[in-house]
Amino acid sequence: MTIEQSRPERWVEETVETEAIFDGKVISLQVDTVRLPDGATATREIVRHPGAAAIIALLDGKMLVVEQFRKPLEKFQVEIPAGKLDPGEDPMQAAIRELEEETGYRAKSLKPVSAFYTSPGFADEKLYLYFTDELEPGAMELDDDEFLAVEAITFEQAEHYLREEKISDAKTILAIYAWRIFRLTGEI
Repeated sequence: MTIEQSRPERWVEETVETEAIFDGKVISLQVDTVRLPDGATATREIVRHPGAAAIIALLDGKMLVVEQFRKPLEKFQVEIPAGKLDPGEDPMQAAIRELEEETGYRAKSLKPVSAFYTSPGFADEKLYLYFTDELEPGAMELDDDEFLAVEAITFEQAEHYLREEKISDAKTILAIYAWRIFRLTGEI
């Protein structure tokens, strides 16, 4: 293989055909037939997701988290507040909305932390992560099918939850590392 052949831009997979499999409330699933760089074809199972927003919210030096049962994992998880974007919704507005709906607190200001794809091997979900330590009381308003408990945890509790795998999702793990940096430097 020459250097010219090893360039990633030459590895683009051209979509030959798309078959819609499922169109649900949160995701859709499609199977694409693609032409590979060498001319062969392959299939790609792709989950389409509207994107999501999450927020690291500190209240009196503690991080607001929610605990809820996660059916795909068959266990309870502790996570930072988050939720999917509504069609055309600005991610920052979604983070503000989700924080208040899930915790009963409203962010006075937000600072962007990061945006990342959760599972690019099979899904296009992009998650936008924000930070605030400026909160005021708001109104908790859970969805009809949402059952969760809100807790404000210390950094030590967060580390303990990590070790127990009570926290094991990427966005919350990233939030804890960002919180660690904030504790050390005062910057996020």
